[in-house]
Amino acid sequence: MDGAASSTPGANVHKRVVITVNSKPALPSFVRLHHDKARDRWVILVPERVLVPDETAVEIVQMCDGVKTVRDLVDELAKKYNADRALITVDVLAMLQDLADKSFLEDKGATP
Repeated sequence: MDGAASSTPGANVHKRVVITVNSKPALPSFVRLHHDKARDRWVILVPERVLVPDETAVEIVQMCDGVKTVRDLVDELAKKYNADRALITVDVLAMLQDLADKSFLEDKGATP
């Protein structure tokens, strides 16, 4: 080599975060859940974007503290709404995976 920096193919490629019931979801530092007083609703602020989640999504995102697992979130929701845990699991995983696929959610329990 002549001392020039070499680039490894795929070195800067974003690794997909897969959300499972054992994941510990949290918003990354560049994403904020914010109550917009002008709109009187919650929004998710990301660089150059504003997402407007429904009430259920807001409740789930508020629970994503990087400590609780998805299983914990589902248990709390199933108890609160006296609902089928299996159905809640499918919906929560789908919603969180969608956020993770956009890099708006990370898994604090994932191993590097």
